[in-house]
Amino acid sequence: MGASFLLLSFTASVVVSCIFLPKILSSLGESVGYYLRRASRTRRELLLARVSSEQRSYSSEIHETRSAGDDEWEEIEGYAAGTSTNRGKADQDWKGIVGFFHPFCNAGGGGERVLWAAIRATQKRWPDAVCVVYTGDHDVDKAAILERVKDRFNIQLYPPTVHFLYLSTRHYVLSSTWPHFTLLGQSLGSLILAYDAFTLLVPDVFIDTMGYAFALALSHFFFPSVPTGAYVHYPTISTDMLDSLSAGGQGVNAGAGEGWKGTAKRQYWQLFARLYRMVGSTIDVVMTNSSWTQTHIQSLWGPSRKRHSPNTDSDIDVVFPPVAVEELESAVDVSETTENKRGPYLLYIAQFRPEKNHQLILEAFADLLSSNNGFPSFPNETPKLVLVGSVRDSDDKTRVYNLRLLAHELKIKEHVEFICDATWPQVLGWLRRASIGVNGMWNEHFGIGVVEYQAAGLISVVNNSGGPKLDIVVNIDGEPTGFHASTVSEYSKAFARSLSLSPAETHAMRARARKSALRFTDRGFAEKWIRHMERLVQLQIEKASET
Repeated sequence: MGASFLLLSFTASVVVSCIFLPKILSSLGESVGYYLRRASRTRRELLLARVSSEQRSYSSEIHETRSAGDDEWEEIEGYAAGTSTNRGKADQDWKGIVGFFHPFCNAGGGGERVLWAAIRATQKRWPDAVCVVYTGDHDVDKAAILERVKDRFNIQLYPPTVHFLYLSTRHYVLSSTWPHFTLLGQSLGSLILAYDAFTLLVPDVFIDTMGYAFALALSHFFFPSVPTGAYVHYPTISTDMLDSLSAGGQGVNAGAGEGWKGTAKRQYWQLFARLYRMVGSTIDVVMTNSSWTQTHIQSLWGPSRKRHSPNTDSDIDVVFPPVAVEELESAVDVSETTENKRGPYLLYIAQFRPEKNHQLILEAFADLLSSNNGFPSFPNETPKLVLVGSVRDSDDKTRVYNLRLLAHELKIKEHVEFICDATWPQVLGWLRRASIGVNGMWNEHFGIGVVEYQAAGLISVVNNSGGPKLDIVVNIDGEPTGFHASTVSEYSKAFARSLSLSPAETHAMRARARKSALRFTDRGFAEKWIRHMERLVQLQIEKASET
C-alpha cells in the first residue's frame, strides 16, 4: 500500500512537472523580457530621436544616395513590394528596429560582407527602418566602421539609419576564454553576450549573422513576439566534425577521438549536438550560405523544427553570399589581350585563421618550386604566392608571424608576400595580376574569395570539400572551371597543371570561371534576403497586432 502510494505520488509529480514546468519557465522568461523592455525603453526613444535628427541633417545626401542607386535597385524594390503577404504595400513603410547580432562586425571577412550587404538591402527595402548592429568593437566608432565597409567591400550604406551598440562581454565568446569544453563554453558565452545586447536595446526583429544560435533561442525565450532569423555560415557542430575525430579524419580535430579522452570528447560533442538541435527549433527563419551548410543544418535542425511546425523544414533555404561579381566584371578585363598582364602569381584571399590552413598552401607552394624548372607561358618568371587577409587580433598577428617563419624555413621567403588588412583597390590589383586563386580550408562553408577569383577570371585550385567543391568550382558547359585538391602533393600538381595550360586552354577556363561566378551576385543575394526579411517583418506586424 505504502509503496504503491509513493509510486503514484512520484508519477503524479512527474506528470505535473511535465505539464506545468514549461509554462512556469515560459512565464519566467517573459517576465525577464518585460523587465528588459522597460529598462531599455529610454535608450530606444533616444535612438529613434537621434535617427530622426540625423535624417534631417542628411536630407540632401539622402536624395543623392537614393538617386545613385535607383537604377541598380529598382528591380529588387519592385520585386520585394510584390511579395508581401497581401500582394500590396502592407509592410512597405515599416519603421521597426532590426537588431543584427554580429559581435565582430569590423573583422573584414566574408561573413562581414554578408552583414553589410544585408543591411544595405534592408535599407533599400525599408528606408525608415533602423538597423542596429550589436558589436564588441569598442576601438572604432560608427564613422570608422562605415568607412572601412566602403573601402574593404565597396558597400555604401546610409548612415542615419545604421547604428551600433557596444557590448562589454565579447570576451565570453572567445575560444581563449574556454580552453576546455570550448563549444559549450562559447555557446553559453553567447547567452551572456545576448543578454548584454538586450539590456541595451530590445529590437523588433532579431537576426544573427555570425552563428550564435543560442542567442536567438534566448531571444525567443525572453521575447516570443520578436521574430528571429539566422544566416548560418557554418554549423557549430556537424556530422563531419564527429567523423573527423576518428583516425584518418580531417580538420583541426583529426584523430582526436582515440582513447578514453577521445571517447569522452565524442560523447560530449554528441550531447552538444542534441542541445544545438533544440535551439535550432526555436528560430523563425533560417538561411544557409551553401548547399553543404544547408545539408548539415537540415540534418541537425530539420527534424526538431518539423515537430514544432510541419512546414518549417523547407524554410531552411540556401542564400548564397553576396560577391562583388558585377563590379569585378567591369573592373577586371578577362580577354586574350590582357593575358600578358598576368604573372605566375598564386593568390590566397582568406583571414589568417587556423582553419584556413595557410600552412598546407605554403608547403604545397614550396613543393611546386622544388619540383618544377619553369613554365612555358612564364619563361622568365618564378611563381609567387600572395597571401591576402584581415588580422583581427593579437592571435592573428602571431599566426602571421609564424607563417612568415615557416616560409623562411621552407626557403621560399623571397617568393611569398603577405598583405594584411588589404583595401579593396589592393585586392583588385592582385585579382588583375594573378593567374591562380587558392583555397586551402577543409569543408569551407562557402568561399566568397573563390567566387571573387572566378569573377576575375582566375583559375581556382580549391580544397576537395565543402562549398568550393559543391557550389562554386563546378563544371560549366561540361568543362572544368578549376581544380580540386586535398594533400600537399595534390595541390602542388594542381598548381603546376594550372600554370602549364596552353594560352587557348587558359583563356577558355577563365571565361568559364567568370560565367560560373554570375550565380553569386549582390543582386541575387539582395532578392533572396528581402524575401526572407519580409517574412520576419510580416511576423512582427502580426505579433504586434496581437499584443
